[in-house]
Amino acid sequence: MPGGRFPPHVLREYALLADGERGAVIGPRGEIAWMCVPRWDSGSVFSTLVGGDGVYAVTPVSRFVWGGFYEPGSLIWRSRWVTEGALVECREALAFPARPDRAVVLRRIMALDGDARVSVVLQPRAGYDAEPLRGLSLEGGCWTGRTGSLRFRWQGAPSARPGTEGRRRSLLAELTVPEGAQHDLVLEIGEGVLDDPPVDAGTAWKTTEAAWADGVPPLSECVDADDARMSYAVLRGLTASSGGMVAAATTSLPERAETGRNYDYRYVWIRDQCYAGQAAFAVGDPFLLGEAVRFVGARLIEHGAGMAPAYTPSGEAVPDQRQLGLPGYPGGFDRIGNWVNRQFQLDAFGEALLLLSAAAEAGVLDSEGWKAAGIAASAVAARWQEPDAGIWEIDNRPWTHSRLTAAAGLRALARASPAGRSPTEWLALADHIVADTSSRSVHRDGYWTRAPDDDGLDGALLLPPLRGAVAADDPRTEATLDAYMERLTEKGYAYRFRHRPGPLGEAEGSFLLCGFVMAMALDQVGRRQEALRWWERTKASCGPPMLYSEEFDVGERQMRGNLPQAFVHAMMLEAAARLARG
Repeated sequence: MPGGRFPPHVLREYALLADGERGAVIGPRGEIAWMCVPRWDSGSVFSTLVGGDGVYAVTPVSRFVWGGFYEPGSLIWRSRWVTEGALVECREALAFPARPDRAVVLRRIMALDGDARVSVVLQPRAGYDAEPLRGLSLEGGCWTGRTGSLRFRWQGAPSARPGTEGRRRSLLAELTVPEGAQHDLVLEIGEGVLDDPPVDAGTAWKTTEAAWADGVPPLSECVDADDARMSYAVLRGLTASSGGMVAAATTSLPERAETGRNYDYRYVWIRDQCYAGQAAFAVGDPFLLGEAVRFVGARLIEHGAGMAPAYTPSGEAVPDQRQLGLPGYPGGFDRIGNWVNRQFQLDAFGEALLLLSAAAEAGVLDSEGWKAAGIAASAVAARWQEPDAGIWEIDNRPWTHSRLTAAAGLRALARASPAGRSPTEWLALADHIVADTSSRSVHRDGYWTRAPDDDGLDGALLLPPLRGAVAADDPRTEATLDAYMERLTEKGYAYRFRHRPGPLGEAEGSFLLCGFVMAMALDQVGRRQEALRWWERTKASCGPPMLYSEEFDVGERQMRGNLPQAFVHAMMLEAAARLARG
């Protein structure tokens, strides 16, 4: 059965195809192992990544060695296989720009040297593997069928035969592409009746190429512009037409095997969206900045001080967490939904203020944006003394990072305030928050502690000076940076906080967001050579597709957690801009 033929791989071998509305995770055997349709948070239609049977694969018939690369500044991926007698590529993309109700999967098999012989399996199973393929029909060279409430149309394999592998219905084909030739497969799948003409492959490819070329800026002033463009493309691909950017394309990929730390990240975290918007501001990009302002501003206006930490891409409440009854990725579970829907995170309001202030500085904050900023400032004033779940979403406490981030947002809003608006009350509140936090959350050695009742260090405490809560040359900034480097870094890798005594890497992986923040923090205090070393070391913590997960297992040199992690790519992009400016 396909679930056995296409077992899961280490995360560094997966690439992402995305069109803003949904994403497809593709493995080294040419298998689309995870894809939800029609939206990021819909049920999956391909699911071998978490132990399901739904799959869409194009795989060489003979033995092969895998490779691949993205076309520059895009999420157009080229799977490359060196087989026993040929060099074969499969050009892969989701048609871009996207239709909200329908995904179009483009796959172009190219025989570069020798004839390309590939096997093809199409086995869609909607509803997280619950709905079988049914209603198959072949007409005019196109296969059509249904799975659950979804309909599909598939071109390019009229010779495919319906098959049953185990108990799973599928379409199976073997194709031979002569040397120097190419062959297109086009899968359309989504809601509604497919009564329009089939997608023309050549036109769809040209449109997709042009959209990526127009949608990803050159970023020529960034450090390592090509890598920065890759991270921008990931953020662009994760951003829906609603403006909402999902935190990752996947669910339940474990941060640590058999520890229960695996969650559904196919939702829009306000904090992550703000990080992406501020990174866009840093590189001078109005698009991702504007999309972040549009989504976050709408949530503030709609929910005020009750704004949730995360939403679905359409702005709805995140559903409660539950399990699916699938095996899950090895070491993990099969969870969907997220318990973040029950949390209060103060720093989300501070990050929203920083985002809206950046938009004001860029001259793109309209009256609705200023209304949202006023709401966020009022929410901070009303709630800053409440315990919150904090950036790491654990127990409710008066987290230092949350309070300093709120103060940074108020200071930024005051700086960005136009003539006619009085920033005095915002500055006064920011000063009061910093003074109160300093009186309770500074260690006797001079560094910021995690909370008044926790004198430990935390990688998140490197962020507030970067955001302007306190100055770069403030003694607390320097003491925190030095203490963090001494106690929460090993071998050039950064960790969030200490879970227990012993080597840091035994509790969890290096946290890649912290690595990029470390590079920016060192650069801010003038330690440029160290900053660049941290940048290069953290930037290398990925696989061939240049995607970042949340954590990096230093001992095994493996990626951990959901893929790709948007806030890591956002911090990478911001660091690329800051380090270039020095």
